[in-house]
Amino acid sequence: MDDSTLVCRVADRDADAFAELFQRFGPRVKGLLARSLPASLADEVAQEVFVRIWRKAHAYDPSRAAASTWIFTIARNARVDALRRTGRASPDPTDPVWVPAGTEAPDAAVARREGLAQLHDVLEDLPAPQREILQRTYLRGETLRQAAEAMQIPLGTAKSRLRLALQRLRSTLTPPPPTQG
Repeated sequence: MDDSTLVCRVADRDADAFAELFQRFGPRVKGLLARSLPASLADEVAQEVFVRIWRKAHAYDPSRAAASTWIFTIARNARVDALRRTGRASPDPTDPVWVPAGTEAPDAAVARREGLAQLHDVLEDLPAPQREILQRTYLRGETLRQAAEAMQIPLGTAKSRLRLALQRLRSTLTPPPPTQG
């Protein structure tokens, strides 16, 4: 019986299918976890992975991923959760990252404002489709695929527009090399 069928049977609460799935994947899941977790924690997280598999087997869709991919994604997520639980240190209030930055020097503030104004001008000079793809991907945080769907254009067109926009920004904002004379 293949792995996908086993997971589907686990979704129907078939304990024998779950036992076979555990035999197939238990050692590999534990091996994956043991590479980045202490042995005792790897055992605990491996058990947690299989509890999640038992509880969430109904959510597995064979058309979206192989059963092994689905299982190892659950294992990876459980590993990240365990690392977050155990590895988070208390913040040190004297750490420089928590100390507020001093005020900006006047010349640095002027240079920053001028750079932002130049960037704004260059963005305004971009063709509207290139400007929109830049705004969606860099300012709104959309993926290129999401931006392409929202703009109702093919993904390849979105990639081309983004590449052209970035080339134009780079060529306009990069200062020319110093001349030697």
